[in-house]
Amino acid sequence: MALPTEPVGQITELGIDDFSFKRGRTFGTLLVDLQTHQVLDVLPDRKAETAAIWMQAHPEIQGVSRDRGGDYAAAAQTSAPQAMQCADRFHLMTNLSKSLEGFLSRHLAVHRAHVDLESRVTPLPTAQVKGPPKKNPKHAQESQAKREERLAQYQQVVALHQLGFSQTAIASQVGVGHATVSRWLRHGTFPEQQSPQRRTKLDPHLKAVAERWEAGCHNIAQLHRELVAAGHTLTYRNVYRQLVRYLPEGRKKSASDSQLPRSPVLARQAVFLLLRRPEDLLAEDQETLALLRSLHLEVDQAYELVQQFTQMLRTRTGEQLDAWLEQVRASHIHDLQGFVTGVERDKKAVKAGLTLPTSNGMVEGKVNKLKLVKRMGYGRAGFPLLRQRVLHAL
Repeated sequence: MALPTEPVGQITELGIDDFSFKRGRTFGTLLVDLQTHQVLDVLPDRKAETAAIWMQAHPEIQGVSRDRGGDYAAAAQTSAPQAMQCADRFHLMTNLSKSLEGFLSRHLAVHRAHVDLESRVTPLPTAQVKGPPKKNPKHAQESQAKREERLAQYQQVVALHQLGFSQTAIASQVGVGHATVSRWLRHGTFPEQQSPQRRTKLDPHLKAVAERWEAGCHNIAQLHRELVAAGHTLTYRNVYRQLVRYLPEGRKKSASDSQLPRSPVLARQAVFLLLRRPEDLLAEDQETLALLRSLHLEVDQAYELVQQFTQMLRTRTGEQLDAWLEQVRASHIHDLQGFVTGVERDKKAVKAGLTLPTSNGMVEGKVNKLKLVKRMGYGRAGFPLLRQRVLHAL
C-alpha cells in the first residue's frame, strides 16, 4: 500500500470494461491504454458518473473501445465527446446469438411437435401451473423451449435403450452424462426438472398463505400487508418471488448408424451453425444446417441475414450496415427487430466496431488477470488493496 502509483500520461485510445466483485451484485471498472497495453486505473463501481469524472481529466482521448452497455457510452459522450466510440465485435456477436436462440427454440419446438405427431409419439403433458404469473413471459417461453429439448433427448435415450445399447454408449451418443441416462431409465417416465428449493423466511407461513390464496385472495400486495400486520418482517419482493415459486394451482449391435434415432438439434447448437462460416462446417453439421433452413422460410431468411452480418464483421465493411438494417426490418422477423433497435441506438459506435481494427480483447484479458489477483486475496482485502495490487501487477 505504500508503493506510489505511476501517473497516468497521455492517452489516445482507451479500453473500458466492467468486472464483478460479487457476480451479479457489485461491479467495478477497469481502464486500459490500448496502445501501451497498460492498466491505467481501477474504479470502485461501473456508474456512468464515476467513469465520466475519470475521462474528463483526459481530454486527449481520441478513441474509446467498450461493450454494448449504456453507462460507458453515456460517460464517453458526456466527458469525451471528441472521442470516437467503438462497440466491441465480440459483444455484437453475443447480442445477435441471444436474439437467435429464442427464435430457433420456437421453430425447433414446432418441428419436434410435428415429428412426434407423425411418429405417433404422444408428447408428455405440459405442467399446468396456476397462481401468480411469472414476471417475464419471455423467460417462461425460453424455459418451455429448453424443456422440449430435454424431452427430445429423453425420447432418444429410451429409443436407444430399446435397441439394446448400453448406458455408456447411450450417454456418448446423446451427449449427456452416464448418471443422467441411468436416472432417466430408472425413473421410467420423463422427469420434470425442478429448480432446487431453498429455505426462506416465507416457508413457515406458506400453509396459511396458500389457504388465503385458495379462498380467493390473489392480491399479493394484500397478502404481504397481512403478513406484515401479523408481525412478520418480510419484503414484498420476497413474498412475490416465493409465491410464484411455491403456490401450485393445481441399439442392437447389428444396427447401422442410419437406423439410430437422430440426436435432437438444440437451439444453442443451432445458433453456432448459423453464425459459422459454411466452409468450416463438417458434413454432419451441413446436414443439420440444411434441416434448420428447411423448417420455415423465416429460418432461411434469418440465416442469409446472419451470414451477411458476420461477413460484414469479419471483413470490416461497416459501410454496409444501413442496407443490412433495412433488410432486417423488411424481413419482419420479430426476434431480430430487437437486435436492430439496439444497433440503431448505438449505430455510430457499432459502425465503428464493424470498420475499425480496434477491439476490447486486450481489456478482457486484463479483466481475466484481475480476477486471479482478486481471488488471491481470499475475499479478505478491500478495494484499495485490490486496486493497488492490480496497478502494480498488470
